[in-house]
Amino acid sequence: MVDGVRIDKWLWAARFFKTRALASKACELGRIESNGQAVKASREVRVGDLLRVKNESGEFQVEVLGLSEMRGPAPVAQTLYRETEASRELRLKLAEERKAMPHFEASREGKPSKRDRRKIERLRGRV
Repeated sequence: MVDGVRIDKWLWAARFFKTRALASKACELGRIESNGQAVKASREVRVGDLLRVKNESGEFQVEVLGLSEMRGPAPVAQTLYRETEASRELRLKLAEERKAMPHFEASREGKPSKRDRRKIERLRGRV
């Protein structure tokens, strides 16, 4: 029976990150906390640990339920942890807020087009 697994391996196996290198990088940048403390990639994670994981999908607070060094299918990976209720609610709320925010078009580089210049002139009231 495995007693502990490197946290970068576990994060990769639990599918929080696509590669182990990304999981290690997140540990270096302080985006992973175990029981309230920032951790290094080599730290061992044990069953019962509370982890805070920040990745591109959002911020997760999870309790470790199982250990694995091998990356398997997503349904199996989801059995390795349980997300706290508060974390799930906060993530869903932030997702709703992002959907509600207006989407802005990226500003173009270079000089304005003929159409853009006409809009600017109309806006300034010079037409």
